[in-house]
Amino acid sequence: MEMEMDMMENLPSTISPLLLRSMASSVFIYADKLFFNLAEKFKPFEIIRYVLITSFLFFLRLLSFLFLSDLPPKSQSHVYTFNPPKSNGRYLIGSGVSDSGIARALSQVLSIVNDIPVSSRKYAIVRSLAEGLIEENRREDAEGLREVNRAVLSSAFSRTLSYLEAAMVELGQDRIGHDGAGPAPVQYWVKRALRVVRSVGDGVWAREGGGGVREDVNRSGNSAEKLAAELLWLAQKLVDCGFGEEAVERWASASNLASLSLLAEPRLQGSLVKVSTFLFKQARDMEMALDETDEFYEESRRQTKMKMLTSWLPLLCRASNGTDMPVLSINEKAELEKVLEETIELLDHEEQEQVLSLWLHHFAYCSSSDWPNLHALYCRWCTNSRKLLLLH
Repeated sequence: MEMEMDMMENLPSTISPLLLRSMASSVFIYADKLFFNLAEKFKPFEIIRYVLITSFLFFLRLLSFLFLSDLPPKSQSHVYTFNPPKSNGRYLIGSGVSDSGIARALSQVLSIVNDIPVSSRKYAIVRSLAEGLIEENRREDAEGLREVNRAVLSSAFSRTLSYLEAAMVELGQDRIGHDGAGPAPVQYWVKRALRVVRSVGDGVWAREGGGGVREDVNRSGNSAEKLAAELLWLAQKLVDCGFGEEAVERWASASNLASLSLLAEPRLQGSLVKVSTFLFKQARDMEMALDETDEFYEESRRQTKMKMLTSWLPLLCRASNGTDMPVLSINEKAELEKVLEETIELLDHEEQEQVLSLWLHHFAYCSSSDWPNLHALYCRWCTNSRKLLLLH
């Protein structure tokens, strides 16, 4: 009740920034369309448009800071402080076991693993703590604790996917802004300057008492390679707990991340190849273990296989698997080729055509890699296609 009264008292101050943000967004969208059309004809307008976009994003950041600063301390505590509900001195468990204390503890530990850099001496300690909690839950062999591991690990996997995608978007913008060939364009230096301003603003934010307020201000631990390695670790933990399908389905649905991976640095591509390799094998093992009489799950598995192949097969073809530091050994590559062949052959004839056409495109246009080599499978598909034509 007290919280509701605080919200009512601060309603005008809440609406005003939101209204200002909405109006500014409308003006920005209109202006951006105008400059986009002009930029196609006149090159200088492209620089003006870039400055406009970055300035608008900085304005939204400043507006959020001013709005939160105006809130009274009492209201801020309601926004940022988590207090589990109590009844007679005992914590209540919600509708599911994921609301329990052990679930919240494991979720917090995994979130910290995401946040702190590998170089921190606390990283190994926190990750070891997470592994201990997961293993202890698993050893208890209780349905409630199994559900805790499933829910929390699945949530952590999805969160890490989101962080990795955001990190790769920023890396991709840097590479587009300046590829190292010749002098850097104006947009590149404008972006670097605004990034410095943003860092200074974050420092002011922290000194003013907002350091504990903004969770996403300075995630220095969120390097893309680190997050990719944590994805592999989380996927392995899900498999160990008997929930490998959770990781497979989420990886298969990460089409945006898969597209970004084609422009990533070779080291990051190598990390993503390791995740893909592990989950392709896991998907094959799941296919062999599941009951094929259930039509619903059969259709669901088919869709997952298609999404996974169409999303991540291009990366396998284009990733730099150089000789200096090979991502996979010769045996691992041969094993994955066999897994891919088995997975594709379980699809319908038309779906096989889509996947093999996609493979041929990326395989043929990538001069730096001859893997995965699905030539034999492609020839078999052509033979079957020829037979189908003659039959009809």
